[in-house]
Amino acid sequence: MLDRIKTILGSRPFELGITGLIVLNAITLALETWPAAEARFGGLFHIVDRTILVVFVVEIAMRLLVHRQRFFTDPWSLFDFSVVAVSLMPTTGALSVLRAFRVLRVLRLISFVPSLRRVVGALLEALPGLGSITLLLGLLYFVFAVMATKLYGAEFPDWFGSLGESAYTLFQVMTLESWSMGIVRPVMEAHPYAWLFFVPFILATSFTVLNLFIGIIVSAMQSEHEATAEADRAALHSETEGVMAEVKALRTEISELRTLIKAQGSGK
Repeated sequence: MLDRIKTILGSRPFELGITGLIVLNAITLALETWPAAEARFGGLFHIVDRTILVVFVVEIAMRLLVHRQRFFTDPWSLFDFSVVAVSLMPTTGALSVLRAFRVLRVLRLISFVPSLRRVVGALLEALPGLGSITLLLGLLYFVFAVMATKLYGAEFPDWFGSLGESAYTLFQVMTLESWSMGIVRPVMEAHPYAWLFFVPFILATSFTVLNLFIGIIVSAMQSEHEATAEADRAALHSETEGVMAEVKALRTEISELRTLIKAQGSGK
């Protein structure tokens, strides 16, 4: 029984079926946000949502039955379990806000698509490096926010009146969203040399630190790709060695058979 369930779970059609249900669930959840579709097909959407949830619960139960304790040592299995568990929580009364968390089921697509798993794995591998860059960016923000509050807080209290307001304004400047006409040029009307503050800030954050983020992520992706390629090469090499061993054994058997035939022929 367990072997049959394990075979079903590992079969390609079953994986494609679950992937299709995840996509279908994403479509129905998107249509529920359309008032006209919700008013006309709301009951059907609810039935489809409940049916898909039942299938997901059965699938998780099957995996628990097959893998048992090992299920809780696999991060992707825990992820799937958590997403389905959130969907099972009541969504009435004070907990009605949890209804919006049903959309998390769409994230199960990550665990069923190998390429997406590799991307997420690379991002997780990059977290230590990203943490160091985040700390550096935080230090830069603190220094520039304190300076901006001291320099421009009196004339522009809405933008630089406090440390928090300065940090938010500098975040807008870093994203280059209306930074020149919206922030810097008005400040330069009162402080003509304010560009000496904002231009180095943009160079240090937008063009340097943020590019370090991209560099670390690209490096992690490259490492993940190389690890996957190395694993594929190792698997191919192992398979090739197995085939060569079988060929050598077959040659030995043929050689022994020929010798035996020759011996029998000589005896006659």
